[in-house]
Amino acid sequence: MASAIQRAKSVFLLSALALLLCAAGISAQTTPTCHSMVPGQEGSLSGFVPFSSSLWNKDISTAAVDPNSTAIINFIGTSKPLHPDFGSGTYDGSSIGIPYIVTSGSQPNVVIHYTDYPDESDPQPMPIPSSAPIEGYPAPGSGDRHVLVLNQGTCWLYELYNAYLNPDGTWNASNAAVWDLTTAGRRPYGWTSADAAGLSILAGLVRYDEVAAGKISHALRFTLQNSRAAFTPPATHWAANSSNPLAAPMGMRLRLKSSVDISSFSAANRVILTALKTYGMVMADNGSSMFLSGTPDSRWNNDDLHELNQLTAADFEVVKMSSVSTTIPSGAAPSITSFKSSASSVAKGTKVTFTWAAINKSYLHLSPIGMVRGSSTTYVVNATTTFTLTATGPYGTTSSSITVTAH
Repeated sequence: MASAIQRAKSVFLLSALALLLCAAGISAQTTPTCHSMVPGQEGSLSGFVPFSSSLWNKDISTAAVDPNSTAIINFIGTSKPLHPDFGSGTYDGSSIGIPYIVTSGSQPNVVIHYTDYPDESDPQPMPIPSSAPIEGYPAPGSGDRHVLVLNQGTCWLYELYNAYLNPDGTWNASNAAVWDLTTAGRRPYGWTSADAAGLSILAGLVRYDEVAAGKISHALRFTLQNSRAAFTPPATHWAANSSNPLAAPMGMRLRLKSSVDISSFSAANRVILTALKTYGMVMADNGSSMFLSGTPDSRWNNDDLHELNQLTAADFEVVKMSSVSTTIPSGAAPSITSFKSSASSVAKGTKVTFTWAAINKSYLHLSPIGMVRGSSTTYVVNATTTFTLTATGPYGTTSSSITVTAH
């Protein structure tokens, strides 16, 4: 009985404290959401952690070392320095790093013209603003030309590869991938993304807002010169350029050894190095070996970042890979079991409700509306339109269409 009374007193005191804080204009601390993000280029995510339930955010500081770790590191080259592929200012006229922009929920959709991988791209249109920075701005050149757009209002992330803005506001892109920031975020097996590994680029970037806040809560993205025809989670795709069995599969994770002393590094670099000890870095694409990806930002201290070059591949170990796919996994494709509209013929300007049900799906797109969640949405029909619902899951996509006539 005494413990019950004590618990009741505790609840009363906590409630009273909450009321006092509220009266003082101080709200109780809550977990940041995507709605906390600050709109603008390199806008702060304000503590929000995308894909919080994914492998990107898994603490692997005590995970087992892969049996082939030493051989793989030797293949990479033990003397290869860790290179921060991001910073402030420009190099040969181009910004240093992969930029992103945070937009509001009212950002309008535009058409994306796919030039290379339409079968491995998500349906368009997408809310990509003409102001979205292209990797390498102000002189993107012929590089990867990534475009990353986070929508604060809808919690969707859009990533384009080899993107070019057209005069009419539409975009050309080799491919595009859409990510639900509130889930674990996985592409269908065998599908590329804006990254060769089928991964989200944003998920693994070193961002200034995190470093300034003193903590990075996810693995980081890096590249290696050689990769083989295989992937390991969280990757879903490979882009092999080597047949050597010691070449990395996409998704392989390196971890900074716990024995490496980081105390002499700056506070900012210790944040990055602590993340590399806690979450590691994920092989995401072919490129220069041991290049670590981050965002361009005028607040980076390039001289300080270059101190990371003191570390080499020999300071890292390969985290044990429990599952490596050398063939594309197969399974049940999504199934749309129901797709209906509240009317098939309406007067222009009428609001129509669409309802649906689907299984084996990860996310849904309803063209021309965009990404949707739940089981229904409404739309004002101003012209005769064909609405196409596309369900995407681990093993591909399925689509169903309805035409609503406007008169």
